[in-house]
Amino acid sequence: MVSTDRLLAFAAMSFLLIIVPGPSVLFVVGRALAQGRRAALTTVAGNTLGAYVLVVAVALGVGSVVERSVLVFTALKLAGAAYLVYLGVRTIRRRGSLRAAFEDEEGADHGGLRTLWEGFAVGVANPKTIVFFAAVLPQFVDREQGHVVLQMLLLGLVFNAIAIASDSVWGLAAATARGWFARSPRRLSLVGGAGGLAMIGLGVTVAATGRKD
Repeated sequence: MVSTDRLLAFAAMSFLLIIVPGPSVLFVVGRALAQGRRAALTTVAGNTLGAYVLVVAVALGVGSVVERSVLVFTALKLAGAAYLVYLGVRTIRRRGSLRAAFEDEEGADHGGLRTLWEGFAVGVANPKTIVFFAAVLPQFVDREQGHVVLQMLLLGLVFNAIAIASDSVWGLAAATARGWFARSPRRLSLVGGAGGLAMIGLGVTVAATGRKD
């Protein structure tokens, strides 16, 4: 299996990538500001599931196709960007109802599965994660030890464990700040609009950046 030194080196590289806010972190923050703590943590869970699907894809060889094909990579990137813009526009349009959502936050989990799915969609279409898993993950596999697929799956779990901890901190911090805004319906509406604008800006950024080849 994976040696300790390779595992630690991969964990260190993963940490450096994760602590720099990317699409997943910014999406979680936007969700925390717009909908609160529960939505933020549910989004983190969805992001994690999406990221692990990428790990499985790379382990099974699909990731190399995405990395080598400009067309496939671009299509996936643009689909993720369009989805982020759509979610941002929807958040802005619904910002007036955030007060009721805040008051119900401790009650039933309305739309939990939808929030999980939306987080999953963003996680699986995250260009930064796609490139990292396709280009970096295989380099930490010791092929002489065999069980290459299992090694990749294990390394992916390490990445996801770090991501869950980091993204949750971001989400909880943003949700805590949201509590101050919730004391005023106007402030809460403004922060909901800001969260939506952040998602739209993120979508545009994802679409405009990436591979140039």
